[in-house]
Amino acid sequence: MVQSCRHELHCDANDGCDHSYCYQYFAKRKQKNSASAGKLDMTKTQKQNLDNVVRYTLLTIWLLIVLFPLFWIVATSFKPDKDWLAWPPVYWSEEPTMSNYNNVWGGAMEHTETQYAQSIQKPFTALKNSTIISFISTFLSVSFGAFIAYGVSRYKVLSETRMFQLLMLRMVPPIVLVGPLSLYYTTIGLIDSLTGLIAIYFITTLPYAVWMTKSFIDEVPIELEQAAEIMGANRWTIITEVVFPVIRSGLLATFLFILILTWSEYLVAFILSKTDAVTLPVELAKYEGSSEGRVYGRQAALSVGITIPLIIVGITIRKHLARGFSFGMIRK
Repeated sequence: MVQSCRHELHCDANDGCDHSYCYQYFAKRKQKNSASAGKLDMTKTQKQNLDNVVRYTLLTIWLLIVLFPLFWIVATSFKPDKDWLAWPPVYWSEEPTMSNYNNVWGGAMEHTETQYAQSIQKPFTALKNSTIISFISTFLSVSFGAFIAYGVSRYKVLSETRMFQLLMLRMVPPIVLVGPLSLYYTTIGLIDSLTGLIAIYFITTLPYAVWMTKSFIDEVPIELEQAAEIMGANRWTIITEVVFPVIRSGLLATFLFILILTWSEYLVAFILSKTDAVTLPVELAKYEGSSEGRVYGRQAALSVGITIPLIIVGITIRKHLARGFSFGMIRK
């Protein structure tokens, strides 16, 4: 009878063990372990595949939810009047038309005695006003905010608590402020002026600029500034030629974020503008006449015009945006 091995890890000829049996025993055991490991790896792979399927399914659903309103606006802008309120809904008209764009941007007016007709006379004026107000106020906000953020980050001119309180001021509902602000603007002659809107947008977005830029400056190694100082650079040179170039992507991300806020702001612009300083969101709200009701096709055509400039800006600086939004994610 073949003697079994008394040692599971190794055997010795002096122990009287049959080596042929040991070889068979360990070969079967190794094969069994390999099969178990393969089964475990297969189970882990299947689990990973299932996780990927679930993840991509959820992302696809989320993407459809986000993109559907954009698709609906673009599709509605090409619909004739009869398809605006059709039931069941017409997702894409069988008779697409450019009449909505012609009426809004081309100056062709189908009606002449309604608020709708009056409002469509100024889309390019509203576009010019929005461009001037948004870009100038955003540039001022990011420029001043960057220098203030540097002082907060390096010299602690404001504590974290004060910074949070500064940001909380932006949480005050605009409706609380626009009434007194309208009276004050009327007194000093800034009502219905580009300067008035630029000033209020600059003040209200400055806390965002300081808060966001400070987080980028905090990630810049202080050793870079010390090295520049040793080489004879003054403080202005250090800030403008060392720190700001390093956080350039973050500054552009902040610029786009604040630009979107000012470009799409409605309530303050509606209260503080009448005819000369009308912006695109205010112009869009006017497309509701007393006799026609909501003219959805014209509103959609104007909405596309409002969105395109932001898309162009985003595409132009897209490389910096990816770096800016990920700047400082890996902390020490």
